[in-house]
Amino acid sequence: MNWLRVGAVFMAIGVAAGAFGAHGLSGRVPEDLIEVWKTGARYHLVHGLGLCVLGLLPSPPNLTGWLFSAGILLFAGSLYAMTLTGHRWLGAITPLGGVAFIAGWIVLAVKSGSAA
Repeated sequence: MNWLRVGAVFMAIGVAAGAFGAHGLSGRVPEDLIEVWKTGARYHLVHGLGLCVLGLLPSPPNLTGWLFSAGILLFAGSLYAMTLTGHRWLGAITPLGGVAFIAGWIVLAVKSGSAA
């Protein structure tokens, strides 16, 4: 998998999501949900950048890339959906994305240690 390419696409979407949250949601959704959106965008961008860095490694652990991608979709995606719909039950999905992020970092730590 070309994780640099995947990361770059996620970064482009993350920047657009951040801009939409900053300029398109004001006055349309409650302020607390704008903060929820910002949290989703922040984690989206951090892990998109993580995917870009992963793509620069000589032997990237693919599992980390898949976990980061799943994390972006589940964590940020659920927060974006909750903000746009007002359905707060979607927040129950968010921790699954968080677990995927954590697992991805653990896999990266373990695999990078074994390559040394």
